[in-house]
Amino acid sequence: MSERSSARSTDRFEKKREAILDAATEILNREGVKGLTLGVAAAAVGLSTTSVTYYFKRKDDLAAACLMRGIDWLCAAADEAMAQPTPAQRLKKLLELRLERLRLTAVGEAPALPSLADVRALNNPRRAEVVEAFMAGFRKVRALFEAPELAWLGRGRRTARTHMLLEQLFWAAAWLPKYDPEDYPRICERMYDILIGGFAAPGAEWAPIPAPLAELAAGEGQENGRETFLLAATRLINARGYKGASVDKISAELNVTKGSFYHHHDAKDDLVVACFDRTFEVMRRVQRLAMALPGDQWTKLSSAAAALTEYQLSEFGPLLRTSALSALPEAIREEQVAHSNRVSDRFASMISDGIAEGSIRPVDPAIAAQMLNATLNAGAELAFWVPGVTQKAAPSIFARPLLMGVFIR
Repeated sequence: MSERSSARSTDRFEKKREAILDAATEILNREGVKGLTLGVAAAAVGLSTTSVTYYFKRKDDLAAACLMRGIDWLCAAADEAMAQPTPAQRLKKLLELRLERLRLTAVGEAPALPSLADVRALNNPRRAEVVEAFMAGFRKVRALFEAPELAWLGRGRRTARTHMLLEQLFWAAAWLPKYDPEDYPRICERMYDILIGGFAAPGAEWAPIPAPLAELAAGEGQENGRETFLLAATRLINARGYKGASVDKISAELNVTKGSFYHHHDAKDDLVVACFDRTFEVMRRVQRLAMALPGDQWTKLSSAAAALTEYQLSEFGPLLRTSALSALPEAIREEQVAHSNRVSDRFASMISDGIAEGSIRPVDPAIAAQMLNATLNAGAELAFWVPGVTQKAAPSIFARPLLMGVFIR
């Protein structure tokens, strides 16, 4: 084969491989690793399954390649952001790059980036490879907080802020479709303003009112037994993903039979829905409790955020991560997203009332509420990222940086 023919052949191979990855990423984002098969990906690009195996031998090879694309983008964006001279400018550049890429995807000018939420559904060795690459990307983003003026930030606090920031970048893909792509630059400015300035009006203090966490969990008797079951399932799904949290493992965790599982739930999808229902009910209870507290809206909002962050690390937590949504059938997933939006809308109302009374800065309530929701959801994994963090310290380490400003001491 001539050199020119070889180059053409290589070019065709790469173009077809990229087309497969584009289609597979759409499937991955819509249905998770569970729904991504070589056959489904092949059909999306008009190939046979056998043809796809020429590029990717196994399903996990294809899923891992999709996820690595997203991690490669994150690493490149972090490198570009780090070229800026100050932490604030680095943060702004990273936000701009993320929202511009989401805008290009929305208008059809760039392929979608993968959701990185379903890494746990991969099998080793691919899972270990993707996790290692993500950790390298995480460290690149954490370098944003490394500057002489931020020397007071210990490693744990830098890590917690990085976890929160990445959650904002990832979760934005879920709520931005509510807006026109032409508005993304304006939304980027508002997100940046919230991260820099927080929610609190000038002079406000961080003094959330403690919440009775036991009262926020389920009740007694039969209901308490169901709560125990759902809590065990939630912990397994958060730790191992939908695929890894089998009925056998859930039953073993609770030392019950599989028959007991099916007494509670007809199928595994029903279990995930029940775990989400539990999560949103806890969040609504916290909101109702906070709204009944004395004081201004800043006190109520910060108290709700602190209670939910603390709840995540308590004996009653965690709450189910939104990453489990990708495992659900589309119709059920849309219903659960609607539940999440109602919780977010209630936070937006509290923020609006706070702006009106002057206890909360003039921020975009809808955007601020989505960012708060993302942070509270990410609190389920705080103990992984900051080993040894205590339940009582978690609100100050994790919720406070969003509510009062990510660079505020």
